[in-house]
Amino acid sequence: MNNYSNSCKSNGSCSTPHRSIGCTVSQCRHHCGMENYCSLSQIQVVTHESDPKMTQCTDCASFVAKG
Repeated sequence: MNNYSNSCKSNGSCSTPHRSIGCTVSQCRHHCGMENYCSLSQIQVVTHESDPKMTQCTDCASFVAKG
């Protein structure tokens, strides 16, 4: 679980998309519905590689599955 603030309403819709954080992962609780933005004010990007060289080597650790 992260400690980042978000602007999702209780019904899961996004009251304030953060336009500096684009996101197309609609399965994430922080996705802004019809807009391809994240509702978090900050995200955490991580890698499991010692020397990442491709997009596939990184992950958004702020992801939380809708549910």
